[in-house]
This record gives sequence, C-alpha cells and structure tokens, in this order.
Amino acid sequence: MTNQKVGQLVCVGTGMRMAGQLTPLAKSYIESFDIVIAAVPHIFTRRWLQGIAKEYICLNDHYEDTKIEGKNRRDTYRRMADTILKEVRAGKRVCAAFYGHPGIFACISHMAITDARKEGYVAHMEPGISALDCLVADLGIDPGSRGMQSMEATQFMIYERVIDPSAMFIVWQIGLAGDLTLKRYDTEPAHLQIITDKLALTYSLDHEVILYEAATNPIEQNRIEKIRLGDLPKANLKQITTLVIPAEHALKVDQKVMDQLKALELARAAANEVTEAA
Repeated sequence: MTNQKVGQLVCVGTGMRMAGQLTPLAKSYIESFDIVIAAVPHIFTRRWLQGIAKEYICLNDHYEDTKIEGKNRRDTYRRMADTILKEVRAGKRVCAAFYGHPGIFACISHMAITDARKEGYVAHMEPGISALDCLVADLGIDPGSRGMQSMEATQFMIYERVIDPSAMFIVWQIGLAGDLTLKRYDTEPAHLQIITDKLALTYSLDHEVILYEAATNPIEQNRIEKIRLGDLPKANLKQITTLVIPAEHALKVDQKVMDQLKALELARAAANEVTEAA
C-alpha cells in the first residue's frame, strides 16, 4: 500500500449566477483551501473569487493559445489541467472553480482529477448548479414527463445519432455548431443550415424550438426565444446559447411490453388468491 501524497484537489462549480448559486460546501473549499484556480467567464465572479481566496490563479488567459498556429482548444484545456496539477504536485490543497457545474462541458476538471488520482493524490468533484438546472427551472419542464435527450451540436452533426421526437431534445453549444478547427468561438449560417437540414429529417421545419440562455447575474434576464426550426440558420446565437427542441410526436405505447407487464400483474393477483385461500 502506497502512502498518500501531500497535495489535494477538489473541483467545484460556481453556478450560473455569480456567487448566488454557489453551494455552501463549494464556498467552504474556496475559502479554506490553499489556492483557488478558476476558469469562469464573468468578471464579477472572478473578482469575488479573488477576494475570498487565499491565493488565486485565473485560467482565462490560456484561451489565447488558440491564436497560436497549430494549437486549438484541446491544447488550451490540456494546459489548464497542467496548471492545476502543478499546484497539486507542489503539495497545495487546490480548489479548481468552474462556471456552472464542474463536470458538465468542463473537460478540464475531468482531466485534472484523472491525472491527480493516477499520481496518487486525493481528488474529487463537488456538484454545482449547471445550465441544465437553470433551463429546467426557467422553462418549467420536467425531464421525467416525456424524457430528455442531450447532445453537443457538432457531435450531433458529424456522427450518426438517433433522435426520439417524442422526447425533448437539447442541443448544447449551438453557437459553435460545425466548428471542426476547435479554434473558433462562433458559427456561421452555412453551418447552421447543415444542422437544420439534419434536424429536418426528424422534425418539421415549422416545429417551434427554443433558444435558451441562462441569466448570469441577478439583474440579467434569461433568454427564452421561440422560433421556427427552419429559421435557425438566421438566428442570433452566442457561445452560451442552447437549442431546446420540444417533443413533436406523442408517446407510442409498446403494446408487447404492456401485455407482458399486465400478465405479470395477473399472475401475482392469482398467486395472492391462492395464498389467501390456503
């Protein structure tokens, strides 16, 4: 049995609305650990973190790496994870803070935790309030009522995926749809036309879809804009825009399974009658 190494890592989420959606446990790690290393886009959140952390490192400048010839976002994320690991290896208790939930569309945290554990350090993740949590609340939907599918836009475009039009379909990062370079932070109407055409194989172009953006501060309004699917290529999109496609078709009963379940219930009822008669 090997001795546990000095140095520790916890990855936490700051939520979507600055410090207001931060869990008490995440806040305690931010305040008590030796150093906070953060990748959060909102300047006020960064300033707040810097004000309560014992030591603070911002990872946002690493995104400049994508401007270097031959480098893309994968290289950026790798360097961010390495920056986190450097402090862990130095024997510090490191709190890595990420926008929203630290494990949802945040490969940096997964990379850092995996590497830290392989090297013998204690590392874990604490959940945070994500864009999905805000989406469910803001749109007033229940994923359990009809089911929910979730895919990243470009992944959906380049792979053969099966969509169930009787369930809600959430397409993440629609504002980056079709970017194969991993260097851009926007998309173009031509790319959006391709994903629209692919979606049109399942949905009608007149089907109403929703462009959603969670509010990131207490005075900001969320975006809930309903449009025709066919109008998606000319829509105004941001990096944080999510495409929500409500179910278009009704649920269809699987009669074979229903018959099997009913047969089980009849068999159980018959067995109970025999037991009671005895």
